[in-house]
Amino acid sequence: MGFSNLTLLLTLALLISTLTAPSSAASFNCTNPAKSTCRSLIDFVAINATTLNAVKTLFNITHLRDLLGANNLSTRPDQPLAAKQKIRIPFSCLCFNGSGVSNHRPQHIVKAGDGLDDIARNLYSSLVTYQEIARVNGIPDPNKINVGQKLWIPLPCSCDVVDGEEVVHYGHVVDAGSSVQAIADEYGTTQETLLRINGIPDPTKLQTGQVLDVPLKACASSVSNESIDSPLLVPNNTYVFTANNCVKCQCSSANNWTLQCEPSTLNSTLWTTCPSMQCQDSNQLYIGNTTSSSTCNQTTCAYAGYTNQTILTKLVAQSTCSTPSIASKMGLHSWSWNFLFVSIHLALLCLHLV
Repeated sequence: MGFSNLTLLLTLALLISTLTAPSSAASFNCTNPAKSTCRSLIDFVAINATTLNAVKTLFNITHLRDLLGANNLSTRPDQPLAAKQKIRIPFSCLCFNGSGVSNHRPQHIVKAGDGLDDIARNLYSSLVTYQEIARVNGIPDPNKINVGQKLWIPLPCSCDVVDGEEVVHYGHVVDAGSSVQAIADEYGTTQETLLRINGIPDPTKLQTGQVLDVPLKACASSVSNESIDSPLLVPNNTYVFTANNCVKCQCSSANNWTLQCEPSTLNSTLWTTCPSMQCQDSNQLYIGNTTSSSTCNQTTCAYAGYTNQTILTKLVAQSTCSTPSIASKMGLHSWSWNFLFVSIHLALLCLHLV
């Protein structure tokens, strides 16, 4: 009798925990035209120790280099990741019905013993809920899934412009003890912006483990609107491979928020060999090369995108000399008048002595 009562209590507790679990994880607004896509990032915090290669497989990331680039890493596939260690996952975001979800990836193949809630909580660290997995996969009864069934895992994301700028939306998993203001300061945005785009009325209600939509500023580039990879948005401290893997582009705030591109050392995914990367108006410069034409001016051969046949380039001239500040100009102006005043006094003194 006692055993039966204990079993009943455990069953009821499990049922209550399931019913009281949040029916919705993070939901990011995505008001761009339906079916539009963009690059996005999201934090993954593995419950147990794992490896980069295992994370790559879990999220169906085609190339390890894409995962490395999103985290500004250069390491081997079997690089271990400690339990609870964060790593950013790059993926394609799809806008649909006013919200954003990962573009039909990652997919999870159901194994014996799998349950939707276990998949959501333990495999994907509560980035989604079992209700969302059931909804996007058209599963009427979450308790009935089949071994071998492919499940689309809908990660939250967005492609929206923020405060008039194109950005990379980053699903940031909130750390214990963090605050909206601290997150805003770390990623170069404002508390007001984070509260608005996440629909948070009270910043003190931020929860540990919550997935927050953080807009990341991207480096300015010379990529043409007609390019296949336009807009090429690369946030700070990340790199990407583009132009069918022929070009590597990196963003760093230390480089004045200007995208730095160069030929990659990879084989092209489309062409037999990578097309020429020489700037059209220069006989000497190739993508990433810079030459100085005077003391303060330099010219760079910048990556401007690609088509099905060619890689586009553009010569970009810029000044490397800092413009004197108003204060320094005023100081120079004041010094000039003082020099003139002293010179006049010296001249009058000389005349008096004569």
